[in-house]
Amino acid sequence: MKKYLLTSLKLTLVLIILCSVLYPLLIAAVGKLTPSGGDGETVKVNGKVVGYAIVGQKFTDDKYFWSRPSAIDYNAASSGGSNKGPTNPHYLKQVQDRIDTFLVHNPGVDKKDIPAELVTASGSGEDPDLSPAAAKVQVKRIAAIRKIDEQKIYALVDQQTEGPLLGFLGPSKVNVLKLNIALDELK
Repeated sequence: MKKYLLTSLKLTLVLIILCSVLYPLLIAAVGKLTPSGGDGETVKVNGKVVGYAIVGQKFTDDKYFWSRPSAIDYNAASSGGSNKGPTNPHYLKQVQDRIDTFLVHNPGVDKKDIPAELVTASGSGEDPDLSPAAAKVQVKRIAAIRKIDEQKIYALVDQQTEGPLLGFLGPSKVNVLKLNIALDELK
């Protein structure tokens, strides 16, 4: 029994060193070789970091494209959904309130034309992207406020749209932060 206990302790020590020290150091080293140095894809304006491309941010000003709602208020320190089912009365009221708010700020849009992602939070609460349809449904509001031709903003949405991964994996998407930065740069 002593022989097995000593062997088990040696194996445990070797695995702790491999899995808790060497492997994380290897992954950190590989991360440092990436273009962003392992810090994620930062988005910069005039050399200043304004956000990360993979973390959603809150945009509620009418002159910007609104982000997808977040159950965690866009707190990048944690992630999570509301965990409320589709028949939960509190959840249904929350979605209806979001629909009402969207309709007030986007006159002329029918309730049936609002993409679900504009009134429901993502599972992580940190989704940085919208579908092209969710961006385009907001164009009239932004064009009116900024006094820019709608066609220029539609073209900007098309320009900022990323296709599916490898051309067929997943949907097309628009990063809201990058889109709003490009919108500010639009003359």
